[in-house]
Amino acid sequence: MPQVYRVDLLQDVLAKLCNSLEKVRAAVIVSIEGFVVASHPPGDESFIEDSSANSSQVAAMASTLVALGERTLARLAQGEIERLLVEGCQGGMIVIPVSDDAAIAVLLEKGAKIGIALHTVQLAAQHIRHILEGGRGG
Repeated sequence: MPQVYRVDLLQDVLAKLCNSLEKVRAAVIVSIEGFVVASHPPGDESFIEDSSANSSQVAAMASTLVALGERTLARLAQGEIERLLVEGCQGGMIVIPVSDDAAIAVLLEKGAKIGIALHTVQLAAQHIRHILEGGRGG
C-alpha cells in the first residue's frame, strides 16, 4: 500500500473545496502561529493578479484575525469563535478555526455566494479536523 502523507490529504481537501465553489481564489490551512500547513493552489505563488498576496501572507493575516477574534469574543463574553468573514469591495475572506492549532482561510472573489461558501468551507473544516487528528479524510 502506498504511503499517504497528511499534507497530501489536506491539499486534496483544499483542491476539492476550490473546485466545488465558484469565485474562490485560494484556500490555505494555517497554523495558529501563522505558518502555511497546506494551500491550493499549492506553492507560494501570487493568488491575485497584480498583487503580492500569497499563501504565506494569507496565513499570517488569517492567524492574526483568529487571535483578534478570540480576544474580542472573550472580552465580550460571547463564547468561542466559530468563523470570521471579512468582506471588501473586491472580494473577501472566510476564516474558520479547525482546531486549537489550525484554521482554514478561503479567499473569495467579488460576487461569490457567501452562504454557500460558508457552508462548504465549514464542511471542509470538519474533514481537515479529522485529518489533523490522525484520520485519513473522508
